[in-house]
Order: sequence, then structure tokens, then C-alpha cells
Amino acid sequence: MLRYALWRAVAAVAVLFGISVVVFLLLRLIPGDPATAVLLTMFDPGASSAGITTADIEELRDKLGLSDPLHVQYVSWLTEILQGNLGTSLRSRQPILDELAQRIPGTLMLAGAALVVMFAIALPSGIIGALHAGRPADHVTRILSLLGESLPSFFLGVLLIYLFAIRLDWLPAIGRQGPESILLPALTLGSGIAATTSRLLRASLLDTLSQPYILMAEAKGLPRGRLLFRHALRPAMVPVLTSSSLVAGGLLGGAVVVETVFAWPGVGRYMIEAIGGRDYPVIQGFTLFMAALFVGLNYVVDILYRFLDPRVRVEDAARV
Repeated sequence: MLRYALWRAVAAVAVLFGISVVVFLLLRLIPGDPATAVLLTMFDPGASSAGITTADIEELRDKLGLSDPLHVQYVSWLTEILQGNLGTSLRSRQPILDELAQRIPGTLMLAGAALVVMFAIALPSGIIGALHAGRPADHVTRILSLLGESLPSFFLGVLLIYLFAIRLDWLPAIGRQGPESILLPALTLGSGIAATTSRLLRASLLDTLSQPYILMAEAKGLPRGRLLFRHALRPAMVPVLTSSSLVAGGLLGGAVVVETVFAWPGVGRYMIEAIGGRDYPVIQGFTLFMAALFVGLNYVVDILYRFLDPRVRVEDAARV
């Protein structure tokens, strides 16, 4: 187990290294000169490049280190990253890590509320679909799951705003105006993930309910509720746990869109503003930060999976 954990840790570091190279090179392959774009954004976003002199561009390029060879720029950037410094925003002149720290609580709050919505929808619908497989209740839950997976989050968000904020005037449309402001963004972000989780739980629970030990317990007259919650649901949740890293990725990726639609102050909206302002250090730092978070979650889930599923531990032992 320890050998596997160490191997996975090395693999995670290698993945992060590869991501850092790709992010670094992609931003430098984008058409246009970063220094010119920064000057336009900093001084007059509506102006043309005609008013910017070559001396201004070269001075900024030297200041940002863009005149150095690519390998020198990458080593310098990676050295700063390893020291815990994601760089400085070109627009605000503030450390990127500090700006992320100010916005992460908003995104975590939204992601936590979306998780509550996800489980509140996915658990009942997945269980109902499995217990009533092939019946009308199962068909309804499957149709709703397909609908939830198909609707883009930005469309669902606008639809909820129109219904609950404009037509009914029950909830605020945008921003953080109070505790109720999180309801619409959380419902938008959690619904799509709930649909996928519901389908996964239904399939896993159907497989578990067909196992011989479950059929034997049912034949002996064990109450259905006890059979479900004490013997079937726990092993059925293992595939759901293994997909939790994908759920986290969906929450973080979906937050970019949802925070923009609802003007929610978080890291997703911060990234959109950085892209619009061509704030390259922020884009680099944010992408690498989110990649590290996603790879770390995937590593933790992979290790936990081997603790929760004895079959995997037996397979690992057999290989050794």
C-alpha cells in the first residue's frame, strides 16, 4: 500500500510538471504580443496599438522578462511557483495568491451548497430508480437525469433568474446580498452534477441488489429498508466515491460559468476577468493552482478507494 501511495505521488508530480509546461507554452503561442495587450488594458482598453511606442513595448517586455529565452522564462516562473509565489497580477499589481485567498471562500461556499443540492437530488432519485427499475417512477427519474445532464449551466441559470428573481421576485438575481443569494447559484451548479451522480448511483445500486448475499438476505425476510441502508447502499456508494474527484472538477469548472452568470464573487469570476483583461500571470497561476487541487483530490480519492474496497487491496497484494 505504501509503495502504491509513493508511486501515485510521483505520478501526480509528473502530471503537474507536464501541465505547467503546457500552460506556459500555450499562453506564449497565443497570437498577439502580451506586452502590447497589457499596455492597452492598463492605460486605455478602448485605444488602438497606434498610440503605443516600440520603446514602451520593449520596456515592459524587459520588465516582465518576456525578452528572455523561453527556457529561462519557464525556469524562472517554476522557481517562483516552488517557492509558493504564483506571481503578481498585471492589472491590480497584487500578489495572485493573496487575490485567490480573498476569493476562495466564496467559491468554497458555493461548491459546498451545490454539494448539498447534489446529494439532496441524487440520493433519492438514484435509490427510487433502482428500487423501481423499469417502472414509471424509474422512467421519470431517468428522464429528469438526462434533462439535467443536457441543460447547459448558463441556460439553467438564466432560466432560474427569470423564474424566481424576475417573475416571482422571491430571490435576488445576482451578487451576494444575503444568505438567500446562494440558492439560485447552488441549484444551478448542483443540478447537472446531481443528474450524473443519480445515474451512477442507480446503476451501482442495481448491481449491488443483484448480488447473492443481498438476494439471500431478502429471501430470509430481512426488512427492505434495513437491507437497503445497512447492506446495499454502502457498497453501492463506492463508485460514487471514486467519481468524487470528477465531481470536484465539475464543481470547480462549473463555478467559472455560474459565478459569471450570477456575478458571484469567487475564483471562477476572477479567472474570467483575467482572461478578458489578458492578465497572463493570473491565468497561469490560476490554471496551475486548480490543476494541483484537482490532482491532489484525485490522489486522495484513489488512496481512500483502496481502504474502502477490500477487493482492490487483495489485487494489489497479489501483484506483489
